[in-house]
Amino acid sequence: MIQKLFPLDKNYILRQAQSVLEEELIDRMIFELKRSYTSLYNPLQLMDTTYEQILDTFEFPRERARLIYRQLSGIYRYKHGDNQLEMLFDGRTHLEKFQEDWSAAFIAYVSELGIYEQYVKTMLRMTLLFDTDSRAEWAENHCKAFINQHFELKVVKRHGELRLKVG
Repeated sequence: MIQKLFPLDKNYILRQAQSVLEEELIDRMIFELKRSYTSLYNPLQLMDTTYEQILDTFEFPRERARLIYRQLSGIYRYKHGDNQLEMLFDGRTHLEKFQEDWSAAFIAYVSELGIYEQYVKTMLRMTLLFDTDSRAEWAENHCKAFINQHFELKVVKRHGELRLKVG
């Protein structure tokens, strides 16, 4: 277990908020993915086998979606990286505020990504249209790369440590 030097540091609370919402927001990500697929590829909602499979699939490899969720969580923490807690006067705790802020940002992220075919296709391949691990792994790598490019971030690995860099 990591020793927290400043237990009320904003980043600890934000991570906790993201962790608490993980399962709920993964479900929301899949809901938005279905909506994006419909908008991009089947706006008339004509029922074919692929569309039916996408709509009717609720069991999928959650670990793949979890990786994308955690990547977007890290991007959010990076982009909102100040560690100063603001004064709250509305009776909410910082955890509640961060849950609300993160949830709204996450939904905006997946809606924004959902207009891009590359994101939609790779997310479908690794979740709702999953068929083999090798295809899903390929899709996962392309999806992560696309997200980093979209948010103009680079992942730099040095001495076993991962860091995000802008541009």
